[in-house]
Amino acid sequence: MGKILNFLTRTRGNGKLHITDFLTYLYLILGVIVMFGPVIWLVLSSFKTSGEVVKFPPRLLPYRQKTVEVVGYEEPLPMFIVTLEDGSTAELAQIRRVGLERQLIDPNDPDEIFKVRLEETAPVEYVSFGLDNFVEGIESFNFARYLFNSVVVTVFATLLTLLVNSMAAFALSKYKFRGRTTIFLIMISTLMVPLSVVLVPVFLVITKVGWNNNLLGVIVPGAATPTGMFLLRQYMLTIPDELLDAARIDGASEWRIYSQIILPLAKPALAVLTIFSVMWRWNDFLWPLIVLSRNEVFTLQVGLNSFQGELNVQWHLILAMTVLTLLPITIVFAFLQKYITTGIATTGLK
Repeated sequence: MGKILNFLTRTRGNGKLHITDFLTYLYLILGVIVMFGPVIWLVLSSFKTSGEVVKFPPRLLPYRQKTVEVVGYEEPLPMFIVTLEDGSTAELAQIRRVGLERQLIDPNDPDEIFKVRLEETAPVEYVSFGLDNFVEGIESFNFARYLFNSVVVTVFATLLTLLVNSMAAFALSKYKFRGRTTIFLIMISTLMVPLSVVLVPVFLVITKVGWNNNLLGVIVPGAATPTGMFLLRQYMLTIPDELLDAARIDGASEWRIYSQIILPLAKPALAVLTIFSVMWRWNDFLWPLIVLSRNEVFTLQVGLNSFQGELNVQWHLILAMTVLTLLPITIVFAFLQKYITTGIATTGLK
């Protein structure tokens, strides 16, 4: 802890703050705000009510209006701070609103009704981190089923991506054959092809094989990714060819070399590709929306679209469910983040 504190507080001015120190900390603080500001706003807004989400000017913390139960009224009444005629203030409960006037009562003496103009009142509010939005969101749609579908798609698509891309990378990095460079360049060039160009042809293929409204139609088409192949190929180039030649002399088959030598040595790159693949599959919305039309096969991202009606968008529920969908990505990143620097930094070195 002391080393980390010394590293964060070190300066260029031999114990005194230099102008570059101010610029550096200003740059870092702005970077943190830009990167984590939207995430913080998302998490805090997931606890807000529907009215608080669309309130202007927006407020960072989730506020809720205080309510009180009064004998004779079925629903809890909202509380307001009211400025009385003598200049004092009091907390009163609103029973109804008529035009620009509120009709309020004292919860301890509900017989007398006060008529007060809107500008003379202010809601009694408090910061609340209640889980009402999360509970209502889970109960409003088939969360468990959508979560199961998303997990199935993400897990199997990621395993298939790792298998296909690692095999392609192994062949392009360790086998010497005519046209290897051309094949590699063609595969890399597909990065310049936008999804909208291949969307219709891929959909026609999926329809032809009968994978509409089937999770296979979401899992299989994106198994081979040029980004994953490039990342693994560049990393596998750092593995000495002499190691593979020694294994062949000892009688090891190509499959054994691939599974017991290449894959264990390429773990950092595989971990990076795993993180990327999980993010791609878990957050994918457009392709599952096109392939899946039956409610029981929806993924979480497509299921969240059900909160967006024709006349009303339940933003408070969308934000709450979005926070829940971010948790798996966060967990995967937390377990595999130590491989990111190693996997990317050593890619392409030989």
